[in-house]
Amino acid sequence: MQLDHATIVTAEPDTVRRFFVGVVGLADGARPPFSIDGHWLYANGRPVIHLIEATAPAQAGRSTPRIDHIAFRLEGAAEWQALLDRLHAAGVDYRLAQVPRMRAQPAELQLFVALAPGVVIEFVTALRHGDHAQLENLE
Repeated sequence: MQLDHATIVTAEPDTVRRFFVGVVGLADGARPPFSIDGHWLYANGRPVIHLIEATAPAQAGRSTPRIDHIAFRLEGAAEWQALLDRLHAAGVDYRLAQVPRMRAQPAELQLFVALAPGVVIEFVTALRHGDHAQLENLE
């Protein structure tokens, strides 16, 4: 498992993007067609910062801007299944989602765990054929 990305929600995504591109040296790059606007910023060919435009005013316990979540990438089916087994054994609830396809990129499966109010951890892996059935069963 490796750290995949951090997501930042802000009312000023262009200002944040300019900082990460112009000062930090990340590159603005391709992003799947999500239903909400944002940017993916790349380091060494990988999208490591996901910027999302805040569409709602800050709520109690959640400020804007904020780091919304961190994500860990799991590479193999065995590693993904082991995570699922540990979540089930611990009685931890989670939500699955599919990342929309983008060009030649393979589809990906996301798993979100809300640890506490305002604390979300994402796990992401390449979507394999058998995972489609798993998504359909949960929706």
